[in-house]
Amino acid sequence: MLRAERAMTIAAGLVFAVGAAGCRKTPKPPLAPQTVAMKPAPPTPIDERRAEVGGPMWDPAWDKIVEEALPPEMLSAAVERDVRPYCPRFDTLSERDKRAFWAYFFQALAGAEAGLKPTVRARHSQPQMQVRDGVTGLEGRTEGLLQLTYEDEKRYGCDFDYEADRRFPAGDPRRTILQPKNNLDCGVRILDQELIQEHKPLLSRTEYWSTLQPGTVSYRVFARQMANVPAYCGQRAAEHAVRHPVPTQRELVSASH
Repeated sequence: MLRAERAMTIAAGLVFAVGAAGCRKTPKPPLAPQTVAMKPAPPTPIDERRAEVGGPMWDPAWDKIVEEALPPEMLSAAVERDVRPYCPRFDTLSERDKRAFWAYFFQALAGAEAGLKPTVRARHSQPQMQVRDGVTGLEGRTEGLLQLTYEDEKRYGCDFDYEADRRFPAGDPRRTILQPKNNLDCGVRILDQELIQEHKPLLSRTEYWSTLQPGTVSYRVFARQMANVPAYCGQRAAEHAVRHPVPTQRELVSASH
């Protein structure tokens, strides 16, 4: 009798355990990270011209570098006022279109700063550019698509390695500061620091790049490159560029030294 009762108790316990297991929810596997759809930016005027006469051109792969480097804040309403002169409809754009706008912006910046050539090294003679680089010890030197310095590695956490680069000749594309990914990533970091962290306007006399300082020859060069912003941005950008006549060759030379 005791054996029978014990067997029934064990059986009941097994039934309960099986039922409880059946009610338990099976944990769902984690969602795979979503990749943001990229969209190529249109060519700037200098890129279109180079397609006709030859010379360094913007690599479409660089669009992706810029678009993937953008922090969420640069796609938010925090920058709407700053980009309005070039993209009046920015606040209504999809995230994909906003990324493409910034890719175009950096293409225009690279066109004005380096003529779209990744290995450009410039030595500036303007007094305001005679700032000693705390890493190299040199003054008035900028390099790469966005004309950056090795000290930007300390200031903004850019992926530059001067000690490693010293093994290569000046202008060697193996130098970390001249590699498009490192240079463009750094440019995004700098602009994010100024726009989001320091709340500076996009265009100001204290901007990192002289091309974003209104009233300078360099700015006129940049403004002309903003003439082909994506159509979905609106028409005001093209009108804005028209108000800045094409700089003369002498002005272009003086702007780059």
